[in-house]
Amino acid sequence: MQAKLLFLHALSPLHAGTGQGLGVIDLPIAREKATNIPIVPGSSIKGVLREAAEAAKNPDVIAVFGPETADADAHAGSAQFTDMRLVLLPVRSLKGTFAWVTSPLLLRRLQRDAEYALDAKPPTSIPAPAATDNCIVTTSSVLTMNEDNKVVLEDLELESNTDAKANTWAEWLATHIFDGDADWKQALNERLCVVHDDTLSFLLKTATEVTARIRLEESTKTVATGALWYEEALPAETVMAGLVIAAEVKTNAQTVFNTITTVTQKPVQIGGNATVGRGLCQLRLV
Repeated sequence: MQAKLLFLHALSPLHAGTGQGLGVIDLPIAREKATNIPIVPGSSIKGVLREAAEAAKNPDVIAVFGPETADADAHAGSAQFTDMRLVLLPVRSLKGTFAWVTSPLLLRRLQRDAEYALDAKPPTSIPAPAATDNCIVTTSSVLTMNEDNKVVLEDLELESNTDAKANTWAEWLATHIFDGDADWKQALNERLCVVHDDTLSFLLKTATEVTARIRLEESTKTVATGALWYEEALPAETVMAGLVIAAEVKTNAQTVFNTITTVTQKPVQIGGNATVGRGLCQLRLV
């Protein structure tokens, strides 16, 4: 088996849900049980790419993604998808508008996945803040307050330090996420912020987007009884990553990767609420 790294960049808020929630949020996003890290299930990615390949009348769609449901017992698809896991979470910043926030744990897991993948070659060293009130930024950062090098994310005030390791990660991520777009590559280089793992745990609870939704009565234009609910979404500019594995069941690895590269040239819609503009994402295969 061969594998490649697949990046997801959310162009609009992304709601990959789990159905009804038990807490205050009626429709929460999918998260890992142990870590609380947001994910997009691999099955969702496979379904979206299969639909895109069918719409493009790709001749290899059945060999790559498997037969239709009625013939599912015939054989498996040659493309296998892991869950997409969070890499960069956009968080409001007092300076620089927003920061792309990550942590040593997120980078370490991405590094592990990338080591299994062809062509990825991730950086070998990971920047690690010394304490929960510290963060690490790049040397070209626009996030720091001029007078005291503080970074303010939401209501968290952090002491910032620069580190060449952060520069290396910012350049590597920007190259693979934004391809040849120089402006967005510069934006990531200027806004990457590595926080402590415990700080990230707090932000994972507070920095997602929660929206109140209602349904109106057609005749009175008032809220229908019981038709107020709260939905959670990952904010626009979120970056996630996972693996595409070529199992070569009915075709070779090159056909699998070529097919996925072709169908990810344009943005795709992932998750719920497509009719209100949610889930528009750009996928890029490394």
